[in-house]
Amino acid sequence: MPSFDAVLEPNLVEVRNAVDQTAKEIGTRFDFKGSSARTELKDEELTIWADSEFQIGQVMDILLAKLTKRGVDVRFIDRMAKIEKIGGDKVKQVLTVKSGIDSETAKKIQTLVKQSKLKVQAAIQGDTVRVTGGKRDDLQGAIALIRKDVADAPLSFTNFRD
Repeated sequence: MPSFDAVLEPNLVEVRNAVDQTAKEIGTRFDFKGSSARTELKDEELTIWADSEFQIGQVMDILLAKLTKRGVDVRFIDRMAKIEKIGGDKVKQVLTVKSGIDSETAKKIQTLVKQSKLKVQAAIQGDTVRVTGGKRDDLQGAIALIRKDVADAPLSFTNFRD
């Protein structure tokens, strides 16, 4: 039976490269001379340090530009984290790199597929959603429907089988 998996997987190698390029640019820019601005990536947690909230915004702009240039969708970075004050006038922001479909998005995809008139079924399997159907055309229609209605997550479709 034909099937595919809807997944949320960032290219962590390219994310690491973008973070390294951001650090290199921070080191060479005149407006960051003498500041404590830096970025760090551990597992799937990205930390930005700076002297002020304004500088965090500047570092974030550089990082997002580098991610885009490296072909990584910026929707993988969860930017809703608050900026924390740490000792003196220093601040930091801890961002997460999204990996795996969360349960809300998975349920949204599942109900979307069920409500469509396509002859396909969706099943949540951990942090992926497997969609199965009788025909390949129905699966391609389901991919188009999911891409159109779930625009807030950078989903990719893998494991397409006949």
